[in-house]
Amino acid sequence: MATQTAAQRRDEARVAYDAYLAGCPARELLDTISDKWVSLILNALSGGPLRYSDLGRVIAGISQKMLTQSLRSLERDGLVSRTVTPSVPVRVDYALTDLGQDLQPVMMAIKSWAEGNIEQVRSAREAYDARLAS
Repeated sequence: MATQTAAQRRDEARVAYDAYLAGCPARELLDTISDKWVSLILNALSGGPLRYSDLGRVIAGISQKMLTQSLRSLERDGLVSRTVTPSVPVRVDYALTDLGQDLQPVMMAIKSWAEGNIEQVRSAREAYDARLAS
């Protein structure tokens, strides 16, 4: 077995996690965090823990099924923690983990960019559609 230099090991690691490659595991994570519901959940939790019902109220239009699926996916990926407090009724809180907090500034920047640029995007869409119609 040939030994490798540190530079060769780094080069191999870069290739192993190149999201442009079809088999790259990072693509799964990109699929998860690029989901609209996931991004909204991560942004909603930036202010601190929220109960399931509070998340449903904050994120207009999300179904219970999508909220549950998205929270499970985020918990599985280690981005969100779920805390059950025994009471009547049972209280379940969701919060960002350290990993989720590390990702949160990126997600907030995307949300802010979308909110700040939607009018320009709408104008571009209308111009594009008008060109296609003529």
